[in-house]
Formats: sequence, structure tokens, C-alpha cells
Amino acid sequence: MLLAFDTATPFVTVALHDGERVVASYRSGEAMRHGELLAPGITAVLDEAWVMRSDVTAIAVGVGPGPFTGLRVGLVTARTLALALSVPVYGVCSLDVLAAEAVDAGAVDGPFLVATDARRKEVYWASYDAEGHRLAGPEVARPADVATELPVVGRGALLYPEAFPHPVGPADPAAGTLAAVVTDERAELLDPEPLYLRRPDATMPGDRKKVS
Repeated sequence: MLLAFDTATPFVTVALHDGERVVASYRSGEAMRHGELLAPGITAVLDEAWVMRSDVTAIAVGVGPGPFTGLRVGLVTARTLALALSVPVYGVCSLDVLAAEAVDAGAVDGPFLVATDARRKEVYWASYDAEGHRLAGPEVARPADVATELPVVGRGALLYPEAFPHPVGPADPAAGTLAAVVTDERAELLDPEPLYLRRPDATMPGDRKKVS
């Protein structure tokens, strides 16, 4: 029984996979409330499937790239649950999950990009072949620097149509796809460490300057 969740985008997504299919799923209706909505989302999918938390045998978590706060909530929760339940935890690049979902939906039939919102008028991006294997990235860049005529999956294509005129596929990763990717080993399985790609917006203040 695999519990999967991703907090690399503004929305929380959670799913439960029994080894053959997704048996319950949840997606938050409100953005930027990872800390408040992840735990209720986990409870919701367990209750929907009539599964006890102790029945979970593994955890899958999206490791980004994504904003600092959202990723921290997801990764800390994954590591804490794995420790408490004594089960393994598998990380997956969230862009790989979007790529897999686009391939499964038949949204692409050749090379494509995945681009998600990195804020600061930038995107997190990676390139893929027709089967969803990652060729380059993930990296962070200005949309103009990675502009392409190829199909582009992810919210970045919707935010920057001048750079990505051919948007396709889902805007955000789904935990159900994340679970299937891990179950079928369709992407590189990573340690549950966040892919920030840049420093967080909030930083510790520096030393005070001496008054002369």
C-alpha cells in the first residue's frame, strides 16, 4: 500500500496505490496552504480507502523542483511518516511525474519540455523524449532563455505563452501518477531530499555594520 504526495506546486495532491491501481486520491482546492492541507489530505485518502495508517508499506514524495516552503512541508512529512511507520520513502522529480502523465494521456508524440512556475518570472524546466525519459534538466531559467516550439507540459506553458506557444498535458503533477511511476519504476528514484535549484527567498540577516 503506497502513499504518495507532492507539494512542489501551489496545490497539495495525495493518492493511495494498492500495487495495481490508485484506490483513493485528493487534490487541495486552495493554493499555497501546504502546511494546513497536507495532513487532512492524507487522512482523506486513507479514510476513503478504509486503510489504517499502519497498513501503509511505502511512501512516495515529489522532491521538486519547487518553492522552498511547499517542498519542506512535503519532504519533512514524508521522512517523519517513514520513520514512524518503519517503511521506505522514495523521492521522484516532480517534472518527471508531469512528463509521465503527459505520455500516458497521449498528449505528446515526440520530444517535449516540462515547465513549472518558479516565480520571479522564471520556470523550472526539463526536456524529455517521446517516451518521457529526461534528457536535460531540471534547471531554473527565464522563459525567454528556454523558449521553444516544442510541446510544453506544466503551468509554465500557461503562464508564459509567448515563450511556450504549444501548451499540452496537465498543469500540475498528480499524486496518482507519482504512485504509478514509483510502482512501475518508470523514473529515477531519489532520496527524499528537496530539489530547490536556488536559495530560498527568506535568508538570515547578515552581521550588522559597525558604526564609524
